[in-house]
Amino acid sequence: MAETKEAGKGGKGGKGATATAPKGGAAPQGGGKGKDKGAGGAVDHEPKAMEGKPRLQAYYEETVRPRLAKEFGLGNPNQVPRLVKIVLNVGMGDAGKNPKQLDAAVEELGLITGQRAVVTRAKKAIANFGLRAGMPVGASVTLRGGRMYEFLDRFINLAIPRIRDFRGLATRSFDGRGNYTFGIKEQMIFPEIDFDRVEKIHGMDITLVSSASVMSSPWAY
Repeated sequence: MAETKEAGKGGKGGKGATATAPKGGAAPQGGGKGKDKGAGGAVDHEPKAMEGKPRLQAYYEETVRPRLAKEFGLGNPNQVPRLVKIVLNVGMGDAGKNPKQLDAAVEELGLITGQRAVVTRAKKAIANFGLRAGMPVGASVTLRGGRMYEFLDRFINLAIPRIRDFRGLATRSFDGRGNYTFGIKEQMIFPEIDFDRVEKIHGMDITLVSSASVMSSPWAY
């Protein structure tokens, strides 16, 4: 009987040892989880731009910029006119009454440019238009750097050939400060837009802002 009790005690001790073993073994597992969390926190899950320069930017730096410097006699490369930014603006006068159309326009601008659009609001109230200060009136996107050149490349090679009865861009759209603005009548020309999901056909204004200070430089660019 004594041997049986001792065996039982040993068995209880064995159970206790068995119960404490996972606790002791949990420490390395917890440490492993901590390492995994630390490694996961260092990973950037946001989409990154394509490696290398866009082909339009490379063409400008390798071909266009040397020609402009030679044509205007500019010794400093920073004096050569360059594209600074591209602004896309969609105006919707009934945005306050139809918020769904405004949301659709913001989504479409995001698809076209790859960048989330900003809702533009009225700066002052106009009683004749039923407009109050702060009401949404449209959406806009400002592109710089690589996204700017990629958008311009897609617009020239993919979107412009899809314009109906295209007869060229207007030649009088320069503002005298190196900025060129033109409008398009419908957003359907962009291949990123799905025809079945379009709620309303609308146009937009596109402004190319350059660093040219004289009128002849934008034309050459």
